[in-house]
Amino acid sequence: MAQCVQSVQEFIQDTFVPMVAVLCSEAADSSTRKNNLSFAELVRPFCRLTSEVHMRDPNNQSHVIKNLRISVTGIVTQPPQQTAIRKLLSEVVSASQPAEGLVANVITAGDYDLNISATTPWFEAYRECFFQSMSPSDHEFLHHYLACMLVASSRDPDPVDQFLKLSQEQHRIQHSSDYSYPKWFIPNTLKYYVLLHDVSDGEEQRAESVYEEMKQRYGTQGCYLLKFNSRIPSSGADEQIPDPWSQYLNRNNLQNQETCEDDLVPPLNKNKENSTNALELDGLDHPINDGIPNNFKSHPFEEDDLVQSGELDGPHPPKSVEIMNDSVKQNSSSARGLSLTLTDHDRIRQFIQEFTFRGLLPHIEKTIRQLNDQLVSRKGLSRSLFTATKKWFSGSKVPEKTINELKNASSLLYPPEAPELQIRKMADLCFLVQHYDLAYNCYHTAKKDFLNDQAMLYAAGALEMAAASVFLQPGAQRQYPTHYMETAIQTYKDLCKNLMLAERCTLLSAEILKSQAKYSEAATLLIRMTSEDSDLRSALLLEQAAHCFINMRSPMVRKFAFHMILAGHRFGKADQRKHALRCYSQAMQVYKGKGWNLAEDHINFTIGRQSFTLRQLDNAVSAFRHILINDSKQTAAQQEAFLREYLYVYKSVNQSSPDGPLPQLPLPCINSSATRVFFGHDRRPSEGEKQAATHVSLDQEYEREASQQWKELEEQVAAVVNKGTVPLNFQLTQYCLNSQTDNLRFPVAVVEEPVTVEVAFKNPLKVPLLLKDLSLLWKFNFRDFNKSLEGDTRDSISNEKDVHPKASHSIGTEVISEFQINGEETKVARLKLLPHQTGELHILGVVYNLSTVQSASTQDGLDSSPVMQVAGSCLNASNLYSGKSGSKPQIPHNQRHQPSSSDQLEYFHGLSWTEGKTPHGLSVRGRQYLEIQGLRLNNTKEEKTSVKYGSDRRLDPIITEAMPLLEVFFINFPTGLLCGEIRKTYVEFVNVSRCPLTGLKVVCKDPDFFSFGSKTAVLTPLSPTASENCSAYKTVVTDCACMSSALTSSVSPADFGMGTGNPLWVTYVPLPDSVLLPEASVQLPMWLRGPDEEGVHEINFLFYYESTKPHSKLSHRVLRHTAIICTSRSLSVKATACRSNVLEADEQSDSDNLLVFLDVANINTSEAGVREFHIIQVSSGSEHWRLQKCINPAEDKDAKLSSRERAKLCFRATRCQNPEATLCTERKYIFADIVLGSEQIISATTPCADFFFQNCYAARSRKTIPQTTMGPGRPKTGDVTKLVQRCSEVDLNIIVLWKAYVVEDNKQLILEGQLHVALESIGKEACSLPQVQETQEMVLLKFTRPEQPQLPARPSMEQLSHLIKISFHYPEYYDHPFHQKSCENHPLHQAGRGEGSLCFVPVTLVLFNCCQIEVDIIIDLRHKATSPEMLEVHGSFTWLGQTQYKIQLKGQEVYSVPLKACFVHAGVYNLGTPRVFAKLADQSVQCETSQQNSTPALIIINSI
Repeated sequence: MAQCVQSVQEFIQDTFVPMVAVLCSEAADSSTRKNNLSFAELVRPFCRLTSEVHMRDPNNQSHVIKNLRISVTGIVTQPPQQTAIRKLLSEVVSASQPAEGLVANVITAGDYDLNISATTPWFEAYRECFFQSMSPSDHEFLHHYLACMLVASSRDPDPVDQFLKLSQEQHRIQHSSDYSYPKWFIPNTLKYYVLLHDVSDGEEQRAESVYEEMKQRYGTQGCYLLKFNSRIPSSGADEQIPDPWSQYLNRNNLQNQETCEDDLVPPLNKNKENSTNALELDGLDHPINDGIPNNFKSHPFEEDDLVQSGELDGPHPPKSVEIMNDSVKQNSSSARGLSLTLTDHDRIRQFIQEFTFRGLLPHIEKTIRQLNDQLVSRKGLSRSLFTATKKWFSGSKVPEKTINELKNASSLLYPPEAPELQIRKMADLCFLVQHYDLAYNCYHTAKKDFLNDQAMLYAAGALEMAAASVFLQPGAQRQYPTHYMETAIQTYKDLCKNLMLAERCTLLSAEILKSQAKYSEAATLLIRMTSEDSDLRSALLLEQAAHCFINMRSPMVRKFAFHMILAGHRFGKADQRKHALRCYSQAMQVYKGKGWNLAEDHINFTIGRQSFTLRQLDNAVSAFRHILINDSKQTAAQQEAFLREYLYVYKSVNQSSPDGPLPQLPLPCINSSATRVFFGHDRRPSEGEKQAATHVSLDQEYEREASQQWKELEEQVAAVVNKGTVPLNFQLTQYCLNSQTDNLRFPVAVVEEPVTVEVAFKNPLKVPLLLKDLSLLWKFNFRDFNKSLEGDTRDSISNEKDVHPKASHSIGTEVISEFQINGEETKVARLKLLPHQTGELHILGVVYNLSTVQSASTQDGLDSSPVMQVAGSCLNASNLYSGKSGSKPQIPHNQRHQPSSSDQLEYFHGLSWTEGKTPHGLSVRGRQYLEIQGLRLNNTKEEKTSVKYGSDRRLDPIITEAMPLLEVFFINFPTGLLCGEIRKTYVEFVNVSRCPLTGLKVVCKDPDFFSFGSKTAVLTPLSPTASENCSAYKTVVTDCACMSSALTSSVSPADFGMGTGNPLWVTYVPLPDSVLLPEASVQLPMWLRGPDEEGVHEINFLFYYESTKPHSKLSHRVLRHTAIICTSRSLSVKATACRSNVLEADEQSDSDNLLVFLDVANINTSEAGVREFHIIQVSSGSEHWRLQKCINPAEDKDAKLSSRERAKLCFRATRCQNPEATLCTERKYIFADIVLGSEQIISATTPCADFFFQNCYAARSRKTIPQTTMGPGRPKTGDVTKLVQRCSEVDLNIIVLWKAYVVEDNKQLILEGQLHVALESIGKEACSLPQVQETQEMVLLKFTRPEQPQLPARPSMEQLSHLIKISFHYPEYYDHPFHQKSCENHPLHQAGRGEGSLCFVPVTLVLFNCCQIEVDIIIDLRHKATSPEMLEVHGSFTWLGQTQYKIQLKGQEVYSVPLKACFVHAGVYNLGTPRVFAKLADQSVQCETSQQNSTPALIIINSI
C-alpha cells in the first residue's frame, strides 16, 4: 500500500475514539454562528489532548493514555441514506487529486525506472470518510455516545431552565422508542453542562452568577463556563489569526451540522415527523443522480434484524442538491473564527481538557468498574475479571468451531442486559481508552461466548477488535493473529452479507500487515475484497494492492502494472476519470517499449478516451498517436476503429481552436531522409527518330561513382572557362538532391521552373489511408538578389492557412486531390511548386486531409463482432480475481452501470461516438514536417570526439532570376556500331526559355567518340561524290595510275580544336553566331566513331552553357546525357616499322626512309551481319613522316577481306623535307593518302582528321612524353639516354580506312570506318586494338637494402648501335681482264680496271646521322674476315688508301667517304667489312660503339 501520513497505530486510535454528543440552545448556536461554525465544529480542532492522562483499571492499577482524541458531533436522529454515503465517498475521492508539482517517488526495479506517487491522499480521504459514515451497530459499542454536552448561552433568559430543557430532550432522544438513532453507550449517559459567554455581546457578571448557580446544582466537575468571541470587530482586520478549522471542515463531513443545528432539537411537543425533517437539513441526503451508480441496490448492508436490507432510506423526500450545494459553497467560502482571538483558542483547548479530565475519563473509569462488578456478580466468579480470565484460559479449553463448520443461522439478538454484551461493552470501553491488554481479554472471552451461541455477527466483531488489540498492545507480548482478521472478513462477507463491516476489517488488517512488511498478504486481502457491487471501492483497493506489489522487497513490477490497469478500469466505471487516467498512465511506464503491443495499445486507447472526456485534448491526441505510429499487432478491423476514433479526437481539437496552427498528424509515416528534391521541368519524351537527352530525373537511381564522374566533367569545363583554374566559389550543379548528395549549401532554383519534392510515405497500418488535397507546406521570403541586403525589404508568406493574397501569385502549389496508400505499403508522392518570384523558399512539410477508406466490413458506424470480442476481452480482465474470490457472476453492463450524461465515448473499441454511430470517411486537416538531419561531421578532432551533424539544405532552395534552359535531341543516334565505324548523325539544340544562351560546350571523357567538325568551314563540307554514296567522308575520284603513290596535304591541329591549351575533354559546339536565341533551335551534324574495344560502352555528355547576361547566383547551367553504345569487332591492324637500306649520297634526296608493314585481319564474327571488309585507303598523319608509296600494290583496286582472312601490306615512308619541313615548324600535320580503291578520302578533313587528332591526343594524354631540350654544356647521362632513344623513335600514325558490306533486313548496307595505329619506335609492333594488360601474379613482398646507390640508367648497346645508318654505293657487277698485263697509261687502268692480276673498284661509303646532335665516327678498314667459311663464300680483297677515318657528323647529316677496293681474282665479295664506330660528341667517358650494317654488300667480279 502507499505511504500514509499517519502511522498504523495512530490511524486505528483515531478511527475508534470516544463519541460525545452536543445539544445547543438557539442563543448558544447563534453565538457560535458569528464565526461561521457550529459548536461541534468550533471545538473540533482542539479535541486532541496534548498531555498524558492517567486512569485506573478495575485492579486499581494506573494506566497511561497518550494522545487521546475525542469526537464531538451534533445529534442526528436518522442514519444517512446509503445513496448519500456513496455520493459523498465519490465526491471525496474526486476532490482529492495529486498535487501539481509533487515530486513522484522513483522506484528502480530491474530495467524499470518508475515514477509513482508515494502517497495516495484520495485513498486516505476515502478511508476517513468511510469510517465517519459508518452507522453505529447493536453488536458493538465503539460508535455509541458516551456523553452529551448541553450547551446554553449566557444571553438566554433563564440559562438554568434552558439546561433543564436540553437535558429532557436528550433523555427523550435516548430513551424514547421513537428514536432508534443515534446509539448510546449506557442508559446513564454523562451530561456535561457548558455555559457559553459571548464576550463581545453579554454581561460577564451575569455569566459568572449563572455559572456559580450551575456549580451548586451540577457540581464543579459537571459544568464549565466558556468565554469566547473576544475579538473586537474594528481591530480584527490587522491581526492575522490562524484557521485551524480548514483541515477539518474543507472535507465533506457526513456529520455536518452547519445547517441543521437549529432544527435538530425539536421542542418537547414535536412529533416524529418534525424530528425526521431535521435530517433534511443535515446536508447529507442527496437525491440519486443519474451519474451515481446504483448497483449497491443489489447488495445492501445487513447488520441485524432491526436494520433490514433496502430500508435505510428515509420515507421523506431529501433536500435538493442545488440548495445543499449552495449552502456548502457559502459556508466553505466564508472565513471562519473571525470573532476569536488566540486567547479564545486557548480557552477552548482548556475547556476540552477540563471536560476530558474531570468529566469523561472519570465517567469511563466508573463505568468500567461497574461493568466489571456486574459481570463478576452475575457469573459468580472471582472479584477480579483478571482472575476470571486467567482461570478461563488456564482451564480445559473447548475446541472452537471453524467458520466452515458453523451454519448460517439467523441473526441472534441479545438483550441489552445480556452478560455477553456487557463483556463486549467493557472491552470497547477499554479499547477506547487504550487499555488494550484488558480489552483483548474481554474480546477473547466474548468471542468464545458468541461462537458457542453461533452469533456470527457478534463473533466477527469480537475477532476483529481482538486482533486489533493484540497489534496495539505495547511490547508485542502476543503475535498478531492474522487468522482472526481473515475469519472476521469471511464472516462479514459470506455469512452476514455485510460488506461495509468486511471492508472496514479489510482496511484495518491491510494497514497492519503493511506495517509488518507483509505486502503479499495485504495485497491478497485487498484483492479479495473487490467485487462488482462497488466500482469505487474495488478501484481503490486494487490500486492499494498494486502499491503493495511495488513496495515488496523484490518489487513485482508487472503485477503492479496489471492491477493498476484493473484499478483504472474500475475507476472509469465509477466515473472517476482523472483517477482512471492516472492509473493507466502509471501502468504505461511498465508496458511501454517492452513488447507488450496489445496491452500497450489498450492502455493508450483508454488514456486517449479518458483524456478526451476530461478535455485534455493534447494528452488524448498523444495517446491515440502512439497507437497508430507503433508497430501495431492489432487486426485490420481494430486498427480501423482506432483510426476513426483518433480522427474524431483530432477533429474535436481542431474545432476547439479553429484559428490555431494545423495539427501534427502521425499518419502516414514519412521517411524524411529519403526525401528527394528535383529542380527543373520534366524533359520532353523521345519522338520517333528524335532521342531526348537523358539528363536527370527522379526515375533514375543515384550512383555515387556516376555522380563523381559528372562532378569531374563539370569541374573540367569550369576550369576551361575560368582560364585553367576552378573558381573558389564554384558550386556543383545538382538537379536532384537526396540523402547522399552534398546538401550543405543552399540549392539554386530558377523562376518559372518547377521544384519537385518526392516524399516517401509508409502506411504502418493494415487498413488503407486516403490523403486528400495533398500539397507541400512552404514558407517564402521575397528578395531581390540584385539589390543589397540593406535595400531589400523582406516579406514572408506561407500557405499553411492559404489566407495570404500573395501566396498563389508567388508560389504555385500543386495539389493532389486523392492519394491512397494501401495497408503496410510504402509509396512516394511527387509534389510540385512553381515559383513566380525571386526569394528564399523553405519547404516545411506536407499538408493534407487524413481520412479512412470505407470498408465493407462496417455498416452504420458499428464494428464487426470480432472487434467487439477483442474489446470485451481487453476490458473484462479485471474479473480475474473476482472469479477466484467467489463473487457473483458479472452483472450485465446495462444493468449495473449507467453512464452519466457527460459521457461522449463508450468503453468498447469501435462503438458509437455520438448518437450511436461513428462517421465513416471522417477527414482531418493536418500537416507533417519534413525534418531532415544532416550527415554526421567527422572532420575536426572535436567533431570526431562528439556527435555533431551538419545542416541539410535540400529543402531550402534559393529562387533566382530567369536563366536559359537547353534541351538536346539526338537524331538517328545509333545504339550499335562496329569498332572504328564512322556514322553521321544530327543533334538538335533547343532553347526553351526566354533568355538567350551562349558559350555552349560539351565535355566528355571519351572525346574520340564524337566530333562536331572542324572550325574551318572549308574542311567540313562533304563532296558531291560522298553525298551520292551517303558517305561520312569527303571523297575525290582518283586516277588508277597514281593509286600507289601518296597524295599529301597539310592541316593544323588547331583547325580541329587540338593543341589550343584546353583539356581534350572539352569541345566547343559551333552554334551560329555562338548564341541560341529564346525558343530557337538549331541542328548540327555530329560524327560518331565506334570505340576500338568491343562491348557495351556508357558515354557521358555534359553540355555546358551560360546566359548572355551576368547572373548573381548561377554562372552557368548544364545538361547531362548518357549514351549506351554496343560495339562489335571489325578489323585488327598491326604495324611494324624498320629502316630502309636505301641511302642516297645526294643530300637533296630522301636520306631517311622507313619500311612500314601492315598486317590487317578480319576479326569480325559476323554477329552484325558483316559479309566482308574492303581496305579502300591507307593514310598517314605525322609532323615528321609521311607514307610515300605502296611497295606491293594488289592487283585489285582494294584489299578484300572475308571472315577470318588476313592481308599484308608494305609501304615506304620518308621523312618530311622542304618545303614541308618548314610547315612542320608551324605545327602542321602532313596527311598522305595511298588510295587502294576508286575514290580518295581526303583524310585531312572532317571527320577523318577529327578522330585522328582526338585519337593522337588521347594517346598522348594517357602516355605523356616529356620534351628534351639541350642546353649549353655537356648533356647529363639521363639526357643522353633519352637522346639515344629518340634516334629509334618514329612518330608516324597510320590510318586504315575501310568499308564493310552488311546485310540487314534483306538489304545491303555499306558501313565505313577508320582504324588508327601509332608507330612509336623502329622494330616495335603497334596494334589498333587496345592492349589488355595481364594481371600480375601476387608475389611475396621482399624488403632489400641496396648496398650502393643506383646509378642513372645508361643507353644500351643495342640503342647505341643504331646511331649511324650505313650504305655502300658500288656496281653490282664488275668485269676485269685479270690475264692482261698492267699498263699504267692504259685508259682501262685509269678507269679502275688494272691490267694484269689486280682489279681496282671504286666504292662510296655513305653515312647518315640518325640523331639530332653531333656524333663522332671512326671508320676502320683493317678488319678482315678470318673464318674459313667467310673466305670460301666471300673471298678476300684489300682496301687501298687510308685505312682509318675520323669524322664528326652533325644532326641528320649525310656524309660520303670514297673508298677503293683491290681484287686479285674473280669472284663474289662482301664489301661490308669496314667497321664503323660512333659515339655522341662531348662524351669522352663513353667509348665508341660498333654500328650495325643491316645487309651484306655483295659484288660480283667477273674475269674477261
